[in-house]
Amino acid sequence: MGNKLVVILVVAMLVFFEGSTAFTFCKMSDDGLTACKPSVTKPNPVDPSPKCCKALSGADLGCLCSYKASPVLPSLGIAPDLAMGLPAKCGLAPPANCA
Repeated sequence: MGNKLVVILVVAMLVFFEGSTAFTFCKMSDDGLTACKPSVTKPNPVDPSPKCCKALSGADLGCLCSYKASPVLPSLGIAPDLAMGLPAKCGLAPPANCA
């Protein structure tokens, strides 16, 4: 539980303190995360943009899957159920263990 709290705090600090250093999360840049956010935000998610799908194609989907039950995604305004469905919407195979 302690490690999850540390991850949450680090992610939150990186999100709130935008600087010249690029932020990455599971091999997705801050630009990629921003491009995908409208597709994983309730109540009115939109279809993923080409920019989002390109960013997602370079992401570590196994890493992203590991956060599906974590409070990290909701703390960033991301609906985990929408995030887990995003690879299929981009024509990407989701990780085998991410059901």
